[in-house]
Amino acid sequence: MTDALASLGLMALLTSGRLNDWIAGPIVVGMLAAITLPERFLKDNRLTQFAMVTSVVLLLVQMLRLGSGTDILEAAVEFAAALQVIRVLTREGAAHDQQIILLALLHLIAGAVVGGGLAYGACFLAFLVVAPGALVLSHLRREVEGNYQQGARDRTGLPVDVPRILRSRRVVSRQLLVFTCSLSIPIFLFTALLFVLFPRVGLSLFLINPGAGTRVVGFAEEVNLGRVGTIRSDPTIVMRVFPATVPSPAPQRLGLYLAGAKFDEYDGRAWRRTQSGRQLADQVAGSFRLGFPVGQPQKNRMRIDLEPISPQVLFLPEQVLTFTLHQPDSALPDHREPGIFVDGEEIYSYEGGDGQGLRYFVQQADLMGRRPLHPVPAHRHRYLGLPPKLSDKVAALARRWAPEGLAPFEAARAIERRLRIDYTYDLSSPSGSSANPLEHFLFESKRGHCEYYSTAMAMMLRTLDIPSRNVTGFVGGTYNRFGEFYAVRQADAHSWVEALLPKRGWVRFDPTPPAGALPDAHPGAISTIREMLEALSQRWDRHVVGYDLNQQVSLWRDIVRKYRGFQPKSSSRSGATPSPKRIGLALFGVLLLGGSLYLYYRTRTKRDEDDNPPDAETVARLQAAALYQKLELVMAKRGIPRAVGIPPWRHASSIADADHPDAEEVLELTERYLTARFGGAPLDEEQQRDYLSRVRRLQSADQNHPPASEPSPLSAT
Repeated sequence: MTDALASLGLMALLTSGRLNDWIAGPIVVGMLAAITLPERFLKDNRLTQFAMVTSVVLLLVQMLRLGSGTDILEAAVEFAAALQVIRVLTREGAAHDQQIILLALLHLIAGAVVGGGLAYGACFLAFLVVAPGALVLSHLRREVEGNYQQGARDRTGLPVDVPRILRSRRVVSRQLLVFTCSLSIPIFLFTALLFVLFPRVGLSLFLINPGAGTRVVGFAEEVNLGRVGTIRSDPTIVMRVFPATVPSPAPQRLGLYLAGAKFDEYDGRAWRRTQSGRQLADQVAGSFRLGFPVGQPQKNRMRIDLEPISPQVLFLPEQVLTFTLHQPDSALPDHREPGIFVDGEEIYSYEGGDGQGLRYFVQQADLMGRRPLHPVPAHRHRYLGLPPKLSDKVAALARRWAPEGLAPFEAARAIERRLRIDYTYDLSSPSGSSANPLEHFLFESKRGHCEYYSTAMAMMLRTLDIPSRNVTGFVGGTYNRFGEFYAVRQADAHSWVEALLPKRGWVRFDPTPPAGALPDAHPGAISTIREMLEALSQRWDRHVVGYDLNQQVSLWRDIVRKYRGFQPKSSSRSGATPSPKRIGLALFGVLLLGGSLYLYYRTRTKRDEDDNPPDAETVARLQAAALYQKLELVMAKRGIPRAVGIPPWRHASSIADADHPDAEEVLELTERYLTARFGGAPLDEEQQRDYLSRVRRLQSADQNHPPASEPSPLSAT
């Protein structure tokens, strides 16, 4: 159980993601070795010396890392985890076990501060089940080791075998383990009650450094054409999208096209933003407006739960009129409202907050056959620039695919169609290592990932004098039927093109073949399990990690509403609380039922005892113990009492060593008692009478009259 607590504490830290991979690996290996190595190896003095040296070295290394700028929380967590492994490797006795339990509890607390996800919740519940039993057994082991120190002997005079006592099923029975572990049920209920009644209001005080979040490629100030594409295999969830309405049955895949970054300049290898300066976004009545004309028809709001990511970009679908941040409890002291910024390409990002991601609501325009005009950029020429070394072959190919005379929209559709049909989607395109990756893709390999397709289309449109820009974001998500949301993963990252068309504004085109543009989906049992875990994780984050005053008030209102719903509506006292008389009668009934059950239990227990009398061996041991108790009373009167913690044989030996006049008689009577109780040689009636006579003579040794005869204990009973 101690090993289980130590492992659960480390898992609470490891699942937080705050441990460096180079440190987490050795810690896991060391913990596995510590709990699987045989005991004879753990008692080796060389291992203890190695552990001491390692502890000092780790402390010095962490201090040096702190001096070089490492986060103090990260260094402390890593050192605490390594210290636990060393303690488990070198433990000796109950005192070290209790140190391990204390370290495991500190790890669990640290895991709540730096992590707190669904994996931490599983560790917490398992810890709660194991902890009561581990604490009880650790205390029992400490008591056994304290009462039987080295050199102690049992009642027969033999050395006490402490490991045998600790392994005994009579000492630690199955019933004891079940009872101690079941104590976790009331503990959990009490903890849950406290959690519900007292929501967290000071979380920001403990989030010393919540971290920058998961790194997402493609949304920085620059995107290199030859270094994008490997994120297609990453299943990490970036955001959860809750559409306003979902048809029945819900489509498994949904194209959302959530834009996160837009680039206007391409130099032949990488995309950049020429106007990347950020400024605080204007906010009107709690909402951020994206510049569309006022009075546009609107759809229902879409909710987006964004995970902590880096860079901290907001992802917005097409034709967004406004978006609004979710403000859970601005009055609470732990609330830190994030700052919203916008750059020259109308890309929104945020700073601050609680390090737990962001929730926001998006209001889209309802097209209904018409597209609201987006304001035409003042610097139209920025979206017509071409790299200096772009070959004339690119322009010639664009004119061949979109002959002169086509409208801009039709020309764009023609180029989009040819790229989707004539080229092949490939994550490991050979064009990335070329000096001119775009031309190598168009005329040689004809294979590439989405960034090649969007770049090719944007450059070809510009050769036709159609302003265009490259957009990176997420193409869509996969439906989670358990959580009723669309999970958008890093594997759904995508790149597409926006063209500025007359009377239409910015229009999206996606030249990537369908195999590369659709979100990833993996049907089957594994996918179902993953969906369940993701839905549980979402609810855990919402109702446990994000539990706040609003949820507390809503919970209380639901309880009151359901309580009133149970009351009879036809009664004239409908809506009123039960009368004191009814409450008193109910309590009296509960007490009466409890008393009846208790009496039944006592009667049944006594009946079982009467039906199952003790056997002859047990009776003989009880008689021997009763005889020795009489001897103990006499020894107390003679001034040689036996202390509770001293075994009978040792007490008799100490009297003999002190040359007490009663030593010989006391030693012989003690040996007869030990033989009768533990040696398998019970005393018959005559031997019991003789034992009592000798005890009486010992009692009257300082009196000048013979002892009276004693009746047989058997006849007395």
